[in-house]
Amino acid sequence: MVSRSRCLLLFAAALFLFVQPNTPHLMSQPKRPMEVEDLFRLKRLSDPAISPDGKFVAYVVGIVDKAANRTNTDIWLVALGANGTASGEPRLIISSPKADNHPRWSPDSKTLSYISTSSGTAQIYLYDIATGATRQLTSHYTGASQQMFSPDGTMIAFVSSVYPEYSAKGFVECQKLTRERDEAFENSKMKGVVFDRLLYRHWDSWTDFKRMHIFVIPVSGGEPRNLTPGDRDAVPSSATFSAGDDFHWSPDSKEIAYTASVLPAREEAWRTNSEIVTVDVKTGTTKSLTDNNPAADAYPRYSPDGKWLAYRAQSRAGFEADKWDIVLLDRAKGTSSRITAKWDFSADQFEWTADSKTIVVIVQDNAEEVLYQLSIDGKAAPKKLSEAGTASALSIASNGVIAFTHSILRRPNEVMVQNLKDKIPEHKHLSDVNGKALAEIEFGKIEKISYMGAKVKNQAWMVLPPNFDAAKKYPVVFLIHGGPQSAWLNSWSNRWNMQVWAAQGYVVIAPNPTGSTGFGQEFVDGVSKDWGGKAYTDIMNCVDYALKTYSFLDESKMAAAGASYGGYMVNWMNTQTSRFKTFVSHCGVYNFHSMYGTTDEVWFDEWDKGIPWETADFEKFSPHKYIQNAKTPTLIIHDGNDFRVPLQEGMQYFTALQRRGIPSRLVYIPDEGHWVLKPQNSEFWHKNIFEWLAEYLKK
Repeated sequence: MVSRSRCLLLFAAALFLFVQPNTPHLMSQPKRPMEVEDLFRLKRLSDPAISPDGKFVAYVVGIVDKAANRTNTDIWLVALGANGTASGEPRLIISSPKADNHPRWSPDSKTLSYISTSSGTAQIYLYDIATGATRQLTSHYTGASQQMFSPDGTMIAFVSSVYPEYSAKGFVECQKLTRERDEAFENSKMKGVVFDRLLYRHWDSWTDFKRMHIFVIPVSGGEPRNLTPGDRDAVPSSATFSAGDDFHWSPDSKEIAYTASVLPAREEAWRTNSEIVTVDVKTGTTKSLTDNNPAADAYPRYSPDGKWLAYRAQSRAGFEADKWDIVLLDRAKGTSSRITAKWDFSADQFEWTADSKTIVVIVQDNAEEVLYQLSIDGKAAPKKLSEAGTASALSIASNGVIAFTHSILRRPNEVMVQNLKDKIPEHKHLSDVNGKALAEIEFGKIEKISYMGAKVKNQAWMVLPPNFDAAKKYPVVFLIHGGPQSAWLNSWSNRWNMQVWAAQGYVVIAPNPTGSTGFGQEFVDGVSKDWGGKAYTDIMNCVDYALKTYSFLDESKMAAAGASYGGYMVNWMNTQTSRFKTFVSHCGVYNFHSMYGTTDEVWFDEWDKGIPWETADFEKFSPHKYIQNAKTPTLIIHDGNDFRVPLQEGMQYFTALQRRGIPSRLVYIPDEGHWVLKPQNSEFWHKNIFEWLAEYLKK
């Protein structure tokens, strides 16, 4: 699991909060409630990249092809005026029936590189802005991703996966041996595989024993060189530790800093330690800069003047949800400091400004994901650049104009631009790909509520059905987020979209209980080894508060639904309370013992629950231990390629409910991982959930 400024006006807890989309089409035509089909009609915008000179922004637009069960992505370009706003209409510049994405600029702003699968595999292409001419740069068997121009414009670095035992060989020989090995396995009738260490499968795929390495290739073409050979990844293999493009060129184009995976490799399933390593582009000599930190270090970024190397760092080994600080390394002195150590926000993606004096960073803040500007000398207080919504995919030009994607609960991503030189921060729409379609939809009103949890005040979102009538009684669905170190943000989702659920006629309440991110690290820490404790109390307190405060809620028709940890929580709730009419559990944990033995990233289970043979109360909050108390009908959905919470968890839960005579249904989706991403599967997922809920909440 992985767009962020916000247009929400925060009123008092009992007042409805209207989220203004701020697009030009939304005042016209009669409106209708949102449909599941709208999730596929609406375009999906991502990955804006502003040119270094600030004159253009390229971005990706995805269009769902439900019949083909995929999303096609193309690249658009819009010119900017001197003030950072659009100076013309966006135009489609790169399009094919396959995927075209990841636009990245040359330092002179004349060439746009991108990744396309139009030739069959992901390869790097170059687009000339002046002429529109396109040239394919790579045509390698192992493909290419995360391409990045060198500052002198002569080289491109990229990531490709190769077998480590071949990686030190010449590129041509490495490609040949890799292809032969893959084809031999593919053509063999015997498909047996031998594993001798963990992380043999990850997220939704069985390992193919390859490693992600960084290569460089001349922009003029030629043979790439592998700069990071060996049995070690050069970018994070888990999105948990990624904040974007996970390596970076030094300003003089002489070295690359990257995020190196755990050593020894056999321990990478239970250790979170990664290091910032530099490699000399000419000699291949490497140097570790952070081997004194046992926790994760990632996402290196050189300052434009070359004096500093900044990166994200955690402090506690084994804890993937630890606070991310920004560390500043003086390259000449070799000294470093955590410039956000006293700041209770966890840093996500960040980028330098051209003067090398400030950093713009994305952080979660009270269920919003916003932009801050930090002075590296600490003399000025952090400056908040956005207030509401979800900002992501930050890109900065040399003239101080930034581009990023931004969504809210009632609008998908659009590209925003903002001039850092403005005295009053204000972001402006650069795109409006969904304005006309959104104008047809009557969205439910949104309220940001606050209530007392187990120990501190908690926050939750409430979304009302369209055409809401306060004099009526409405069934209510409580949505429980995953993680558990995650949050329901003021953002659009193509998976758990609160507006789609509200349009079914339900009041939707989405609490952010203990463990939720964006409310301080102490709140995040509170859920570890306490999965069914404070967070459960927080959620039930939210239920009590909502029923007491809002007379339009029907206490006799309540449901709760969630995925991952959210699925766990509704499984746990079924053993602890009978107040709900029904539950929906998607890829939820049921048995702590089997989960530990079959999940992929073992570090997560060990930090959040303990090691089974070392932890006396390991099963304290495991739903399977209390299944004799379960009484509530439950819809269970589980995906066949989910290796984070494996299928056996849902199967065990279904067997137990069936054996005890509790109404239950298992929906099995064989070709999805931890999420449901394919359009037809998403349609099937929504159909089964809404039919199940209607059976229990609308009769």
